[in-house]
Amino acid sequence: MRTRRWLGIGGAAAGVLALLAWALAPRPVAVETARVGVGPLETAIEEDGKTRLRDHYLVSAPLAGLVGRIALREGDPVAAGAVVATLRPAFAPLLDQRARREQGARLGAAQAQVRAATAALERARIALRSARHDAQRSAELAQAGFVAASRLENDQLAALAAQTAFDSASAQRQIALHEVEQARAALDASANPANYNAGKLAVRAPVDGRVLRVVQASEAVVALGTPLLELGDPRRLEVVAELLTADALQSRPGSPVRLDRWGGPALRGRVRLIEPAAFTKISALGVEEQRVRVLIDLLDAPGKADSLGVGYRVNVRIITLSVERVRKVPVSAVFPLPGSTAGAGGAMAVYAVRDGRARLTRVRLGARNDLEAWVRDGLAEGEQVVVYPAAEVRDGARVSVRSTERTL
Repeated sequence: MRTRRWLGIGGAAAGVLALLAWALAPRPVAVETARVGVGPLETAIEEDGKTRLRDHYLVSAPLAGLVGRIALREGDPVAAGAVVATLRPAFAPLLDQRARREQGARLGAAQAQVRAATAALERARIALRSARHDAQRSAELAQAGFVAASRLENDQLAALAAQTAFDSASAQRQIALHEVEQARAALDASANPANYNAGKLAVRAPVDGRVLRVVQASEAVVALGTPLLELGDPRRLEVVAELLTADALQSRPGSPVRLDRWGGPALRGRVRLIEPAAFTKISALGVEEQRVRVLIDLLDAPGKADSLGVGYRVNVRIITLSVERVRKVPVSAVFPLPGSTAGAGGAMAVYAVRDGRARLTRVRLGARNDLEAWVRDGLAEGEQVVVYPAAEVRDGARVSVRSTERTL
């Protein structure tokens, strides 16, 4: 009887101990996992870009004058050599009664100067004729020996002086005539402005293209060099992106580019040029950044990008690495190896799920992007790795798989 009671007490104690052992035993950590997949991997630099024309033409006024109203509108096609604007001489300023009388007085004064110059020219002509006669008579007498050589020389010099005076008087008369014409033209232009603005100068398009902007649409008097309209060929678009200098070092001329998020289908491009000079730009957070412009050519047929206009915003994705078949895991499963300061150079690790336990596994990465990491060594295709490992996950810890993602 006593033996049976002790057996019962021992069995109860063993049950209590087993229950306590089960209650105090560590529970498996619930984790999410992903399988090591094989497929393509791509790394890229993303930045906002803006479209612009490779060749932009600003048509300006070659002369000062009155430009006629420009009938062209934005988007109209133009051919090289086509007339896009016309220039005429500007109208003469209007004269009030006092100014008109003053201008008439100037005309009368100019005409009086013509009469005075004509009289002076006649006096100079008479003096020239007299001097020539004296020189001729002295020459004849000098041949006969009746006049000294000095007298002949003086008469010849007097004839030359008279010729010079005659030429000067003739020039003064021409000046007076021009002043009369100038005064008369000013007076007539004010009285009849339409008769003095008949000449036209055609301003022609330098190239084939379309009108981008009409700067001076209405008729107006413009100065030399005033912009009239802008021309360009929308089919010759390029994209400019401002990259951080560190990112620009990873992109090379000829690198493939994908352009998307502009409202149409994704377009292909290629880096044509990285400008040699950088510039400072203030970010939205107020941080000074050194950036450089990268110019990108569009490779798709013009018909695919017909909706893309000048100044449109696009998302630029410059491909820096593209491999077709590699082992890869989600980037959320990779973390620096504990106790190591190295980054992607090799000292990285994952937690691989093997036999229901998490095993700390060192891996060597080839490259990574925002979503995936290329695993060169350390994992085999199809293995499970823990994504977003919690702090409770340790090497050798028991885990229970809550869900499994498939690596793209």
